[in-house]
Amino acid sequence: MKLKGRLKRPLPPQGRLQPEKLADREWVSHTIGRHMVRERGIEMGLLSSFGVIVIILVILAFILVTSAVKVVQEYERGVIFRLGRLTGAKGPGLFFIIPGVDRMMKIDLRVITMVVEPQEVITRDNVTVKVNAVLYFKVVDPNQAVVQVLDYVRATSQVSQTTLRSVLGQSDLDELLSQRDQINQRLQKIIDEQTEPWGVKVSVVEVKDVELPQSMQRAMAKQAEAEREKRAKLIHAQGEFDASARLADAADVLNRSSTALQLRYLQTLTEIAVEKNSTIIFPVPIDILTALMSGAGKRDGHVPAGEPPKVVTPPAE
Repeated sequence: MKLKGRLKRPLPPQGRLQPEKLADREWVSHTIGRHMVRERGIEMGLLSSFGVIVIILVILAFILVTSAVKVVQEYERGVIFRLGRLTGAKGPGLFFIIPGVDRMMKIDLRVITMVVEPQEVITRDNVTVKVNAVLYFKVVDPNQAVVQVLDYVRATSQVSQTTLRSVLGQSDLDELLSQRDQINQRLQKIIDEQTEPWGVKVSVVEVKDVELPQSMQRAMAKQAEAEREKRAKLIHAQGEFDASARLADAADVLNRSSTALQLRYLQTLTEIAVEKNSTIIFPVPIDILTALMSGAGKRDGHVPAGEPPKVVTPPAE
């Protein structure tokens, strides 16, 4: 180190030192040591400052690399904006963006299940019902889902609620209860047409529950009971008609053969005798009784009832 130029007094020559010279030598040594300590402190300060700068640079590099590397799952897509302009969707997997310049938004492509809140609906036949439904939809175009609508989930929910009230208000209560499939198809078609510009596909819409007032439930129960009684009476009347027709056919068959009628009597007696009854009622044909009464009346000179009296004309002279 160059310290000679900094000293005010020259160094003493070599050889024996005088007392005053010895004091000057001690002063020089002290001055040199002080300067060495100062320069060593400066060097240590420079080294510590350099180490801090290196550490800061390493941390900044790690942050930049972490910000530049993006990983998107298989069911997601990353929509990239570069300086505010849409560049497209990337993924799935690993890709890089420019930190501070690019901005990424993740969009889930899985099917979302949404329960539509219960809606008070007045049907076309002026019946107030409370209806709720379930909605299944998913994002098919991530770019449109980010650019065209602020919150596609909330927007789809509001569209489904208004469409549910509109469609059910144009239907009768009987259609709502019996033609559920057709109403579901109409709801799915209308909602899908409104959400298509947002990149959202509505796959299924199902009317989940229909709540009727208590008075309407009682009226429907009475109507159903009356319908059941009506069907029961019609079935009973149809059975009576069929039975009378079959009895008339059987009577025609028995009327053509008297032997068949006798066989039917014997069969009836056989069925009664199987039951081991103490009393047997034997049916006697009315024709037999009529014939017996006619024969007895002729022997007694009486005219049977229902037969006109015979007029005997005397012979002419």
